[in-house]
Amino acid sequence: MNQELQQYLVPTEIIDSDHQTIRDYALASVEGSADDTIQKAVKLYYAVRDVIWYDPYLPFYRPENYRASNVLKRGRAFCVGKATLLCALGRACGIPSRVGFADVRNHLATKQLLEFLGSDLFVYHGFTEFYLNEKWCKATPAFNIQLCRKHKVIPLEFDGCGDSVFHPFNIEKKQFMEYVADHGTYADIPVEKIVAAWKETYGHERVRQWIEVFEASDGVTRRDFDAEEAI
Repeated sequence: MNQELQQYLVPTEIIDSDHQTIRDYALASVEGSADDTIQKAVKLYYAVRDVIWYDPYLPFYRPENYRASNVLKRGRAFCVGKATLLCALGRACGIPSRVGFADVRNHLATKQLLEFLGSDLFVYHGFTEFYLNEKWCKATPAFNIQLCRKHKVIPLEFDGCGDSVFHPFNIEKKQFMEYVADHGTYADIPVEKIVAAWKETYGHERVRQWIEVFEASDGVTRRDFDAEEAI
């Protein structure tokens, strides 16, 4: 394996693929895959997509908010946390893995979430890339199958051969997700860039208030995303 790929195999403070809980979960998730790397990647994808529920109302401003072992323990995360966990699981299984970011316009978010953000633009949406068969493949584990059914969106599948990215329309042919900017890929989570982008997009004052609420509640949100109605 060339030297460039090595950076996508080593653990970091956030992508803590050497944490025992990550190693144990990775091993359990790929059971029965033998030496089939693609099958392992596929199994890891579903072990994150549906087991870790999507929740946008979680702390976002510290490295530990994204740490893979913390995401696994919490069982909930928004897209960046889920991408981080999938990346860590991949590395734990010896698969070169990295995290990519893009700005997306979500046309089917809940009314409450749109009011919370003040926008339908989701900046620094996170996804994972695995290096399989000598090429990088995108894997987007953000939305669990229960959430997809609620929003009448086809769940994103991943076969380890092609890219798994958001569908532009839902099953009712309503516009769903639109990719508007690409921020590239990283060997670790650029927390400072993410927070800076949120401040620029959603407003410094709005982000400051979010942080104050999380600090006052010890990171616990009073918002229940699962109870919110789809548009």
